[in-house]
Amino acid sequence: MPNATVPTDQDPRDFLAQVEPERRRLEGERLLGLMEETTGQPAVMWGASLVGFGSYTYRYASGHGGTIFRVGFAPRKTAITLYGLKDHTDAGPRLA
Repeated sequence: MPNATVPTDQDPRDFLAQVEPERRRLEGERLLGLMEETTGQPAVMWGASLVGFGSYTYRYASGHGGTIFRVGFAPRKTAITLYGLKDHTDAGPRLA
């Protein structure tokens, strides 16, 4: 089964401009700037609702593998979900 979470051509800023409620949109815009600055990577849309930065290839012992963003986020109505930050050596201070 192919991985459905792949980079798209959608502009992350255009995606974030449509996010509701306004609070989530503003948080997403701020996160985008912080993550671009911190990672040195441009924001890329992965699938329909994930904003990612950088990428890496993984392979499980089962042979399944793919490519995914190193860090990213998804602005949901009730919360923002963060991905990948816990694996970074400097994650503790950065998350604080």
